[in-house]
Amino acid sequence: MRRARIRDPSGAVRRGRYENGTVEAAGETFDVSDPAVDLLAPCEPTKIVCVGRNYAAHADERDEEVPDRPMLFLKPPNCVAPPGSTVPLPAGKEQVEHEAELAVVVGEQARNVAAVDAWDVVEGITCMNDVSNRDDQDRERNWVRGKAFDASAPLGPVVADAEDVPADAAVELRLNGERRQHGTRDQFIFDVPTLIEEVTTYLTLEPGDAVSTGTPAGVGPLADGDRVEVEVEGVGVLAHDVSRN
Repeated sequence: MRRARIRDPSGAVRRGRYENGTVEAAGETFDVSDPAVDLLAPCEPTKIVCVGRNYAAHADERDEEVPDRPMLFLKPPNCVAPPGSTVPLPAGKEQVEHEAELAVVVGEQARNVAAVDAWDVVEGITCMNDVSNRDDQDRERNWVRGKAFDASAPLGPVVADAEDVPADAAVELRLNGERRQHGTRDQFIFDVPTLIEEVTTYLTLEPGDAVSTGTPAGVGPLADGDRVEVEVEGVGVLAHDVSRN
């Protein structure tokens, strides 16, 4: 099953089952193509925990070593952008890049979760674009300027049940219709249970939080007017535009 969040014509936010472009919620069916219906990000995270260099090929293209433990950083709630939105790139920055990622959405409060129990706290899986400002990322250690700027984490369009996403699910990004990134879930250096165990050793994950699992090789620059599509097999396609102020 896949679930989505919408704002209905009355302005109420609803969450329900997504199927064939409609959302069933509160006994009603809403067509997401209706201009009066807004498709929102499928979860409301208090934080997104991201993982750097979780594909060996991406580490190689960045000329960096594969880490010996998960490399973690945070994106706060201001980073979340809904499907179909236009992401404004940071003003004055030359190198802002796309990063297609599979993100795991947490379903319950989680602390000190063993890897063997990790899937018990997962609601499902969604798509994310970890939009990255390389101008500043390459100058700093904490990556606040590089990763945590407004709308730098488009999420969606839905949360799919984990069992519906293949163990070798493809993770792909298309820029203006041309494939730029492609990898598979079984290429992760650190798998989802390992990541959840590591993250919850240090901090509490709340319902709606996301753990984004890193990007495959092929990251590249974004320009004004670009159309981005991130697809995770078994989830769907997260599409958004890009603009420069």
